[in-house]
Amino acid sequence: MKSTWNADREGGAPRARRAAEEGAGARKTARPVKSVDQPPRRAADGEAAPRRAPRDEIDGDNTLRLSKRMSELGLCSRREADEWIEKGWVYVDGEVVDTLGAKVTPEQHIEIDPAALAAQARQVTILLHKPVGYVSGQAEDGYEPAAALITGENHWDGDRSGIRFSAKHLRTLAPAGRLDIDSTGLLVLTQDGRVARQLIGESSDIDKEYLVRVTYDDIETEIDQHFPPELLAKLRHGLSLDDVPLKPAQVSWQNGEQLRFVLREGKKRQIRRMCELVGLKVVGLKRVRMGRVLLGALPQGQWRYLAADEAF
Repeated sequence: MKSTWNADREGGAPRARRAAEEGAGARKTARPVKSVDQPPRRAADGEAAPRRAPRDEIDGDNTLRLSKRMSELGLCSRREADEWIEKGWVYVDGEVVDTLGAKVTPEQHIEIDPAALAAQARQVTILLHKPVGYVSGQAEDGYEPAAALITGENHWDGDRSGIRFSAKHLRTLAPAGRLDIDSTGLLVLTQDGRVARQLIGESSDIDKEYLVRVTYDDIETEIDQHFPPELLAKLRHGLSLDDVPLKPAQVSWQNGEQLRFVLREGKKRQIRRMCELVGLKVVGLKRVRMGRVLLGALPQGQWRYLAADEAF
């Protein structure tokens, strides 16, 4: 059965608004660590496989920054890698490396101290049903960031993750993707750089699903009966934004006034701009899925944790 959404029933608010070194760094006696296989590991089911470093990211001596290599292997984000290096939690060929800017070759063996993995396991990912009137990132133009809604009071009582809310979960929490101020639906905020890279990294191929209510010229009902099929085909493939061709999208009518979009990219206000190019005006937009994670019954303005058995 096709899912539908009525923008009017959402109760949407009005539009409101240290130094780099060339070597591998200091060497210390190694202690037991968890080994990381060195060519890139195979991805877990549903996880983007770590790509090999492109040639333009490798220096002439066939080295690249250790933090970059760790990110490419899908171990952590670059920021996390730098933190782990400073704490002495990263080993290369059995010796600790604690100098920021240290370089490695793609063939060297990287190991991670269990303390780093334990810290990573404590990171959380939060799913928020963002209302209209909140910006996804930092506060701007007087409008509150969506992260302001992450409070104990707004924690959905249907959360089955078993995680208890703590103020420490708000530290380094950042949105993994945008959802504009006039849109509602699923917004992901995470402390985990691996999740962020999976959702918004350059090599991300996670699809996102949206329900979009539109008007066409002066037509507000049964738009599907009046909208030219060739323009619908354009929405699926053939449009460009900022002179850059868009990736193919899945676009179909859910009912007479509502379209379903499935995208594998996320340019600023992409769906609204796509619709403008074919004469449609967006009057309501809601994100209902990111990869395999659904918005589901999560009420607007409330949030929950990503459960251990969920993955994008």
